[in-house]
Amino acid sequence: QVHLVESGGGSVQAGGALRLSCVGSGDTYNRYSCMGWFRQAPGKEREGVAAISAFGDSSFYSDTVKGRFTISRDNAKNTLYLQMNSLKPEDTAMYYCAAESVVNCGGAVLTIPSGFRYWGQGTQVIVSS
Repeated sequence: QVHLVESGGGSVQAGGALRLSCVGSGDTYNRYSCMGWFRQAPGKEREGVAAISAFGDSSFYSDTVKGRFTISRDNAKNTLYLQMNSLKPEDTAMYYCAAESVVNCGGAVLTIPSGFRYWGQGTQVIVSS
């Protein structure tokens, strides 16, 4: 069984910053797997934000967040991070952590939410103008 728990969401003004964390646990949790962040706004489909390779040597971003968000991981702590800077109102969404991609870990994995085996419950991010 695998558990992913996100934290760090909240309400900020446009231009502000937040850092999301996702801690993985469970007897079958694989700390060395491709992981990602997705988000879903009300009435919209879930979209990929960022993904990172098993050892953190490669990362991938959607065009909408590139240059503003940074994904990182600390495998020793079973923790995935998403540093979000220069936040915009359109970044408002529920943010989800995903683990163990079943497809190749690359930019395309952001377009295939079903390509991840495990998901967290999400953390809400609200950005006001």
